Amino acid sequence: MKFLAPFIFLTFQLFEVKGQFVPALFIFGDSIFDVGNNNDLVTLIKANFPPIGRDFVDHEPTGRFCNGKLALDIIAEGLRFTDHQPTYMNDKANGEMLLIGANFASATSGYYNATAILYNTISLSQQLENYREYKNKLVDITGKSNASSRISRGIHLISDGSSDFLQNYYINPLLFTTYTPDTFSDILLNSYDHFIQNLYELGARRIGVATLPPLGCLPAAITAFGHGNNQCVARLNNNAISFNNKLKHRSQRLTRRLSKLKLVVLDIYNPLYTLITEPAENEVRRACCGTGLLETSILCNQHSIGTCSNASQYVFWDSFHPTEAANQILAQKLITSGM
Repeated sequence: MKFLAPFIFLTFQLFEVKGQFVPALFIFGDSIFDVGNNNDLVTLIKANFPPIGRDFVDHEPTGRFCNGKLALDIIAEGLRFTDHQPTYMNDKANGEMLLIGANFASATSGYYNATAILYNTISLSQQLENYREYKNKLVDITGKSNASSRISRGIHLISDGSSDFLQNYYINPLLFTTYTPDTFSDILLNSYDHFIQNLYELGARRIGVATLPPLGCLPAAITAFGHGNNQCVARLNNNAISFNNKLKHRSQRLTRRLSKLKLVVLDIYNPLYTLITEPAENEVRRACCGTGLLETSILCNQHSIGTCSNASQYVFWDSFHPTEAANQILAQKLITSGM
């Protein structure tokens, strides 16, 4: 897979203000951004075992749902961070390492709190409480004024919603017989609205939120909902597009209401859809791990038969998550969409 040019200077709206460096990153959401917060939870949704992470630093699994770096890692490197933001649920996340921010994301979290409860992971509302706790720790480390400055100048990134649809709504008759995709989207966006307002009240001023990806093009979605067809499932993609349009409108409304808020919607849908539908030499229907049709989390393990030898030739590492090679391209596009 062809890599785009590495980041040199990030001069875009969300990521730099009048030449000032970004002091901290604060990360929320699901498995797109989770770097290990699920590792010690009693849940099946974790990624801290081989072959996951085989192309990461020291070839060790960390809890990232990828063969190597997440788009988040690449963005952080572009912002000149030399260390990764600590996994907040790790006991070692304390002291001065918290000065560069923290990662609160948890795989299968969603805007709909019941999604995380279903899988015994960390809901978005609990992530907010963890952030509140983090802020108190930061005040203890650096003082109230410095802590407030670090938070207001820091970037807050959110990726959520995919699990609400793929791992809850579409497979849960209590939801899909009660709500249409449109009304379920409204429930999620009300939660999003509330979350952003709470972050703002806690001092956040620079926030980037990722759109939903093309849900119907993920290998697991094609396997589960494609009825034997190997093409993207149009119904799921249409639901994602509708949600994304509402997300943009809701974000614009929040920006008008909260005068000091810089809120940018980061488009992940279109660059990933382009990678999938204009694949060139890259494999797109199958993921690298196992059969590539349904495996993720504990099903993607060292005993999975058929795991590829070169993940850079694939768009997907497992049936839900991109490879590091794909993440290199997505990271660049996410930065650009923050202009």
